[in-house]
Amino acid sequence: MHSPAQHASRSGRHVVVVGAGPAAHRFTESLASRLNGSAPELRISVFGEETHRPYDRVSLSKRLDGQIDLGLGDSGLWLTGAVEHRGDTRVIALDHALKTVTLDSGEVVDFDELVLATGSSATVPAIENSHAVRVYRTLEDVDSLVSEIDELRKHHSRPTRVVVVGGGLLGLEAAGGFNRLGAHASIIHSGQWLMSSQLDEGAGQALGRIIHGQGIALNLGVRPARILLGASDEVTGVQLNNGTRIDADVVVFSVGITPRDELARAAGVELGARGGVAVNDACETSAENVWAIGEVASIGGRCIGLVAPANAMAEVVADRIWGGDAVFPGIDDATKLKLSGVEVASFGDAFGVTEHALEVVYADPARGLYQKIVISDDAKTLLGGIFVGDASPYSSLRPLLGRELPAEPGAYLSAAGAETPAGGDLPDDVQLCSCNNVSVGQVRAAIHGESTDGSLACTDLGELKACTRAGTQCGSCVPLVKKILEAELTTAGLTVSKALCEHVALSRSELFESVRILGLNSAEEVMMRFGRGLGCDVCKPVIASVLATQTAGYILDNGTGPLQDTNDRALANMQKDGSYSVVPRIPGGEITPAKLKVIAEVAADYDLYTKITGGQRIDMFGARLEQLPEIWKILVDAGFESGQAYGKSLRTVKSCVGSTWCRYGVQDAVAMAVHLELRYRGLRSPHKFKLGVSGCARECAEARGKDIGIIASENGWNLYVGGNGGYQPAHAQLLAQDLDDHTLISYIDRYIMYYIRTAERLQRTARWQEDLPGGLDHVRDVVCNDSLGIAADLEAAMALHVDTYEDEWAATLKDPERLRRFRSFINAPTEPDPTIVKMTERGQRRPASAHEKTGGRVLLSGPTIPLRPSTTSGH
Repeated sequence: MHSPAQHASRSGRHVVVVGAGPAAHRFTESLASRLNGSAPELRISVFGEETHRPYDRVSLSKRLDGQIDLGLGDSGLWLTGAVEHRGDTRVIALDHALKTVTLDSGEVVDFDELVLATGSSATVPAIENSHAVRVYRTLEDVDSLVSEIDELRKHHSRPTRVVVVGGGLLGLEAAGGFNRLGAHASIIHSGQWLMSSQLDEGAGQALGRIIHGQGIALNLGVRPARILLGASDEVTGVQLNNGTRIDADVVVFSVGITPRDELARAAGVELGARGGVAVNDACETSAENVWAIGEVASIGGRCIGLVAPANAMAEVVADRIWGGDAVFPGIDDATKLKLSGVEVASFGDAFGVTEHALEVVYADPARGLYQKIVISDDAKTLLGGIFVGDASPYSSLRPLLGRELPAEPGAYLSAAGAETPAGGDLPDDVQLCSCNNVSVGQVRAAIHGESTDGSLACTDLGELKACTRAGTQCGSCVPLVKKILEAELTTAGLTVSKALCEHVALSRSELFESVRILGLNSAEEVMMRFGRGLGCDVCKPVIASVLATQTAGYILDNGTGPLQDTNDRALANMQKDGSYSVVPRIPGGEITPAKLKVIAEVAADYDLYTKITGGQRIDMFGARLEQLPEIWKILVDAGFESGQAYGKSLRTVKSCVGSTWCRYGVQDAVAMAVHLELRYRGLRSPHKFKLGVSGCARECAEARGKDIGIIASENGWNLYVGGNGGYQPAHAQLLAQDLDDHTLISYIDRYIMYYIRTAERLQRTARWQEDLPGGLDHVRDVVCNDSLGIAADLEAAMALHVDTYEDEWAATLKDPERLRRFRSFINAPTEPDPTIVKMTERGQRRPASAHEKTGGRVLLSGPTIPLRPSTTSGH
């Protein structure tokens, strides 16, 4: 093995990464994060055979469910100047003596450091007709299987019969995905129970009962002997080693992995006894300046196909290349995942092989529940555990592996009715997030603003995850991260109170339900019942929003006017210079030339700055307060409505042109977008929300970046929820697929109203879903399965909004009293505000800067309350 790498301060060193999977992504991310951007200290080139950016193979089942983007992390990593990512590129030769690699194009690339992250391929045993089987390993594999299953279904006019060989993680995920696609799925597994490498017999039987209950046939303790083919070489079935025949149209193998070590093998780099590139605890190979990480690395004679060890190797190599001395901490084979909707977790000595180990077990086969904790013979030290059906104790137990339990072992068996102890007393050195190697101490330091990077205190779960990376990969530790956050804030006297503010002791969701149940209709009634004092800028807008949603009244009536913030009171967004924007609604981005002409004339007549937004509408900036009624009179007469850009409500429904014009479109995206925008317009909510409708899987409307995204398929609509851009961007997740128009709209009605009822103040849908017990699965149960029995109530609440909606500006223009609000000066209502000064730039008028206003004099900043001096004498 070679000596530690030279320090990376030497300018222009070239690091080449072969492979672009999760391990390569983690290594590149870690190494790039060390660059200070002031000099090209390192160039990083990543060569991958697939066209996609790195993704986690555990997420392949999401592709079966229609999810388009499975990419890891932020795509911006690959756009930085320091990182070059070349997809669809194969490295065909390595010369470690000359420090070069050769690409399939013939290009020869020099390197200073080479990282082999080539991963593994799916293993297919050498049985008769094995050439006819399919594998489940890449996005291309999945996409091809989806197409083949659909074509066979159409050809046979019956569900496609898919046999999956392998009852491990990927095999179960594949079978579950094919089942959801409408295929008849069955599993062949050589073990006597499913996941026999990770689960004991009791857990495997509990899992098998649940999987079988989903309509997936199980063939256990057998192996395929040969693939049966028809006259045209098409698959007709599988013959097992016991002579049994299983009919099949497609056979998919998922029985293990073979490390992709061919590049190292051909170059003479030392291999492990069972394949893979041999490495030491620094992940160094036998070749100087050549490293190996992930599934291709054979460490201790073993190749490991898990996320956490791959991440640990990536961090070790990044540290070593930067001049550090990190070593591989050992294999963490803990697993927590959800297979076909079933929670499964195992860690540590799950099989209880430690001498004198004790097992504390709760088993309920009828309910598909199995929980086991393995402890030392004195019943104190935690050695391992297995959970099926309910894995909630895992997040609290996993960090305690090898330590003394703070409570009786039985206290962690939640399936038996016990309440899992909180994690507030964990020592700082306990590893909290194994995927990203984050300790409890690091999380606590981030909460208190004591991180070594100087970050501010992170007192919000989303902020805490972003700054520590805990819970950002598999997510299994998020419940414990949340518990530690709450415990630390409580200890510091900063208990997270549910109260809106000092004036209202209820949370927003509690206030919403209380107002709904009691039938309160005015701000005065709400404050008398639940408030004290005069209220504040926190509680007053919330009360106004709750009343607006439930009473369907004008947002400034019934005493709510003074409660609204500045933008809602003006029915427009105030800009930095004190002027306002005018944003008419353009449903679905569809607009006629005649209406475009009206907008152009208004902008020209009132000297307004115009800008086309990402939400497919036209904003006009620079209107004075007293001009707003005049402008809106013109717009309303032309058929426009308020776009509610000023409110916490629906903003826009973005769409592509769909099947109307696009040759790829499979559904009418514009018609659906227009219908949805007109349905939900003006609906007040805890935060703004946006929708997107794409007419095909090409996703031109960027629907998965919206709170609610709708993507067309040939079979209907796929519904995604919980996405957003902004400071903490999130991809929307698949809620339901292949929906007809009626079902789609009813699901969206339920989702939005459930969000409005239960979310807290200024909580976006992504954070709301994350904080709900059960997350997306809970939302799906409520929205799609009506698990709470409130679907009809939610739909009725939405129907009330739809039936009683009135455009706010149209209602304002009809009422002289409402129009009195729109005056810059109370005693001179037609006078413009003289503090609004504009300059011309790029052919349009913009706000003057403080320097431009004063002609170079210093202007002290501060709030300005325009009040024109009285022109009459006396008091």
